[in-house]
Amino acid sequence: MHPALSARLDSGELEITGRLLQASNVTLLTTLSATAEGRAIECVYKPIKGERPLWDFPDGTLALREVAAYEVSRAGGFDLVPVTVLVDGPLGPGSLQAWVDVDEEGADDLVDLVPLTALPREGWFVAVEGFGVDDTPIAVVHADHDRLRLMAAFDALINNADRKGGHILASGGSVFGVDHGICFHTEPKLRTLLWGWAGQEFTAAERACIERAAAEAPPALRKLLAEEEVEAFLDRAARLLRTGRFPSPHRNDHRTVPWPPF
Repeated sequence: MHPALSARLDSGELEITGRLLQASNVTLLTTLSATAEGRAIECVYKPIKGERPLWDFPDGTLALREVAAYEVSRAGGFDLVPVTVLVDGPLGPGSLQAWVDVDEEGADDLVDLVPLTALPREGWFVAVEGFGVDDTPIAVVHADHDRLRLMAAFDALINNADRKGGHILASGGSVFGVDHGICFHTEPKLRTLLWGWAGQEFTAAERACIERAAAEAPPALRKLLAEEEVEAFLDRAARLLRTGRFPSPHRNDHRTVPWPPF
């Protein structure tokens, strides 16, 4: 099992070692030392006090949603989200997530930015078309990859409002999704680059993950989300299983694609 899926983050001393400046909320690199495993673990710590207010999500809830996404991933057997827990860290309560060592070359095998002249590209879907700084026509594309396909099903289930290319990580033969602070809204908010399978039928394995998550995740979710958000999660699961297909973006709705895409 990948270390990011087996890390124990429930004990140890947390030390801040850096900050990810490109993040919109305070996102800190940390080291968890003196753990039960007897080794230091690199982590990402997001304190609640560092969250910027959003007009459509309740204040002070993004860290809770990060943990909720992990609980759904774990319960359903998606295994797409690194171990994520709530902690009372150096800057107060927040989420703590196991760090993922990224295969830099592997990321380009999942999501890429290419000139339109390079299309069509076998085994890839076009997510967004636009223009570069020199007005060259370009496109964001994503691979027809089994783990990305499972991530698209996962995002539909948790109502992920921000699946950018930069939130998809390749590591050690695995694929991970991070940054799940704006998920689980009661209203439809799905914004993603992973629309390549829209309208296609779920595989038996994808259905099984959704079914397990719906059956096993709610006890943990009720400690993290409002009751109406848990009920909306269950309603989405039921709808996805009833239709048996990946959702499609609403026509003429730019909000179904995140911006910027990376």
